[in-house]
Amino acid sequence: MPHLCVSLSSKPLWLVCTLLGLSAVHTHANIVLTVPQQVSLSANMGTQQLSISWLGGAATTFDLIILRTEFNETVCYDTVFATVNQVSGRHQWNWTSVEPLECTSLSIKLRSRDGHTTSAWSNTEILQGRDLPSNKDFQMYPQDRIVPAGANNSFCCIVEEGKGFDRIRYSMTVMNVTRLSRRSYATSVVSQGPSGRTGTNVFCYANQMMELTGAVIFVGYPPLPSHFVCETHDLVSAVCQWNEGRDTHLYGKRGTRYSVNNRHCTQDISQEKPKECSVAQWEGNWTLVAVNPLGQYSLTDSAELSHRVCPVPPVNLSSVVHAWNATVLWKWNYSSYSSLDLICQVELTTRENKTKRVFFGMGLQSVVLSDLQPNEDYSIQVRCGAQKNFWKWGNWSKPVSFKTNTDAPDAPDVWMWMNKDKTGQVIWKPLTRRQSRGQIKAYEVTLWNPEENLQHTEILSADTHAVLVNLTQMASFSSDSKVIATVIAKNIKGTSQPASVGLRLTVVDPRAVSRIVYTEKGFPLFWQSNVNTTCSYVVQWHDASCTHDCPVEWIKVAAGNTNVSIESVNFQPGVRYIFSLYSCPSDSPELLQHWQGYTRELVPSRSVPLWSSQHASDIVLTWGEIPLPDRRGFLLGYNVYMSNGSQLTLLANMSDLGTRNYIVKGFPMGSYKFTVKAYTSAGEDTGTTASIMLEPYTDWLILEILASLGIIASLLIIVTFICYKKRKWVKKAFYPDIPEPKLPSDWSRTQGPLDVKPSPHSMVHIVEKPDWDCSKEALVVIPEEDEDDDGQGIGDEPVDTDEPTSLRYYNQVVDERPIRPRFPDSSASSASSLDSAHTDVTYTGIQTSGSSLVFQVDPQGQQPQADHSFSCGEGGGGGYRPQMQPRAPNEDMGLASLEPFLEPQAASAGGYKPQSSWHLDSPMEAGERGSLAPSLGSPTSVASTQFLLPDGEEHEEEKRQLSSSAATWFTNLLSSTKP
Repeated sequence: MPHLCVSLSSKPLWLVCTLLGLSAVHTHANIVLTVPQQVSLSANMGTQQLSISWLGGAATTFDLIILRTEFNETVCYDTVFATVNQVSGRHQWNWTSVEPLECTSLSIKLRSRDGHTTSAWSNTEILQGRDLPSNKDFQMYPQDRIVPAGANNSFCCIVEEGKGFDRIRYSMTVMNVTRLSRRSYATSVVSQGPSGRTGTNVFCYANQMMELTGAVIFVGYPPLPSHFVCETHDLVSAVCQWNEGRDTHLYGKRGTRYSVNNRHCTQDISQEKPKECSVAQWEGNWTLVAVNPLGQYSLTDSAELSHRVCPVPPVNLSSVVHAWNATVLWKWNYSSYSSLDLICQVELTTRENKTKRVFFGMGLQSVVLSDLQPNEDYSIQVRCGAQKNFWKWGNWSKPVSFKTNTDAPDAPDVWMWMNKDKTGQVIWKPLTRRQSRGQIKAYEVTLWNPEENLQHTEILSADTHAVLVNLTQMASFSSDSKVIATVIAKNIKGTSQPASVGLRLTVVDPRAVSRIVYTEKGFPLFWQSNVNTTCSYVVQWHDASCTHDCPVEWIKVAAGNTNVSIESVNFQPGVRYIFSLYSCPSDSPELLQHWQGYTRELVPSRSVPLWSSQHASDIVLTWGEIPLPDRRGFLLGYNVYMSNGSQLTLLANMSDLGTRNYIVKGFPMGSYKFTVKAYTSAGEDTGTTASIMLEPYTDWLILEILASLGIIASLLIIVTFICYKKRKWVKKAFYPDIPEPKLPSDWSRTQGPLDVKPSPHSMVHIVEKPDWDCSKEALVVIPEEDEDDDGQGIGDEPVDTDEPTSLRYYNQVVDERPIRPRFPDSSASSASSLDSAHTDVTYTGIQTSGSSLVFQVDPQGQQPQADHSFSCGEGGGGGYRPQMQPRAPNEDMGLASLEPFLEPQAASAGGYKPQSSWHLDSPMEAGERGSLAPSLGSPTSVASTQFLLPDGEEHEEEKRQLSSSAATWFTNLLSSTKP
């Protein structure tokens, strides 16, 4: 057995050993040890093992030292025990080197040892390496060595004489090296992994990588086969099979060799899995041995022949074909199968699927395949096994193909779509290859109204799968009207069974639509069963955005089922689908339930149309609906944002889909942008932005003004209505009747000058006497010496006729009759006379006179005569009457100018101006009559209810007439009814 020893490389150790040896010699001088003789060296370069043998006498323990000859470095120093070979009488010991033995020369010496006593060293024996000067080649070792995976290995490189060493590379890795001699360098690889099919390359570079040499090492595993078993195919011989097991990574001449019962398997089994080897005769027991350069492995198996029967595949398959069945025939390679009970399996392969059918029989050689599909392509394979003590199926036969004959087609799957205008289409699914049972030539569609016995038939081409219908031409649309559509498919073998569907003639009440969620198995639909319903169902679906002649899909559900999952290759994300459940589709389909849903909701592809407007100081945002195809999901609401550049501020979330407006309040005047986004469960759309400039609300101001005017007008109407209803009270409280001064004579007959003689008194008092029934008003001349307004007497002072005479009017008794002004402006200033207890009227030029102020004018135009008696019978009462209507002056009456009679002050100052209806007497007439001075103004002003107006321009008089029209209207209103 080879040994490894400890390497000693330091020279001072030799001195220690020498001293120990000398001391042992002196200590045991009486023991004589034989020096080892005839030392022989035998090297195995493949295993790097050195065998050392010698003649050593009776000693059994020896000291061994191995040195690298050129550098004199100790490789191994050990005390070994070596036995004597009884035949040759020689001692032997094996040593395994770490480096290849070719790398450098080794020197070996021995000496005998007995305890501490040693003999002298033997002669040095040298194992020559390949680095001798005589061998100048560039070399590397080991070459083509096979080693187990995971082991350590050393390589050495001997450079060419006179060349410099560069590096050693293992595969792609540069290795660390150790110098063994002048030309030899070594490296070690630890835990090598398995190599490839061509091994692992090791390169040595010299002369600055200008030259190289190398070696190949093969790293692998010993064989480890498994599942060794033997069986029979022909009921005589044996065929053994096994699995190779793990890959040994050794190939070709280094690969594994197999043998069964010491019979080498000569077949080319390198590519077979599992491995197989035949034995000519059944033996019942078998041993498998696997060997490669790294080791060997063996397996065993045993069995009876009848328990290991595996039939070979049948051959020469053929078929006899019909429309619905076919007979398959085959043959066996071994005649011994004719007495063997077989079980055979036939595999049928179509375009859609594969099926297997099993048959039994002794020496089975044919089978009948039933329930095939007409006009269908089939491919079949057959394999068999022993029916008794079944071991396993044999291999499949070669496939054989055939096609069944044509037959009449299946009835098409028919459905319909009806529009609201009683038009629609009858549709059917294209027949599959299996359903058509041959090439379809045409379709025949018949519309039949059983109540009216109307029928219409059309022949359509094979590529047509829908026909338009107009029920207005087939039915009168009574409550029980019914039209049945029938479709028949035709091929070369005949026609299919008719497929019918009832067309709905009455409008079905809309059903509530439920939402469904798509799952990995499709749209799950559930409905309640009806015990009275015994017919099947139809589930129809289509794009929800389609309303007329929609392309629909449908599936028929057997009676009694209450659920189904709908899946279609045409489903698209972001599309809403409407699902409808109908019962009794072939007779009178009745709508039972509606569903709607999306396979996957997406964000809306279109934003809402947005408008903005200003209402008062508020901003009103209004938006429209998104079209159904662009929603791409169930809308959950709207988000209203205020846009500020790239930043959006959420103002409101409108979850009520029916509300599509939002009022923004409390914003100051300025420009704003708003964005509205609709959102689904997948997120928001891109949004629509609207801008608006918020301006002062002038329309509201106008409305406020109009409202204020309306309120004022309403108040005026109310006040007017109240005043009209309470006009008597208002008249008494605010506008009592004023007495009308009258003259006893009728002044209206003739118009002439009035000669008023001034009173000798300077003060005229008008006194109303309430105890005078026939006349409530009178002009009374009050002497100047009477008391004034303050109750103080004037005395008998002389009368100053140059001072204006004061007329005082006391209005203390109110006539019940309303005042009827004779001129439009007679009441323009009546309010002042109503508020005063008396009125002082000053006349310029009034003369003192004791005559009465009441005059009568002669009807014939003579001069007026003073009348001191007041008549109660004429004119309804006595007293002074207001001014008369002006008359045209007589032609014989000359009107003197007013200027000579007016004092300069009166003419120039804004004093009282007499009414134009008065005509002053001429100076001559005044003198003849001896009447009062003509300077006295019109007495009308004494009884006038208006303020005395100063002189002014004529246009000012017109303004006063216009301004008095409102007061005149109010006076007329109050005087409209006189008691």
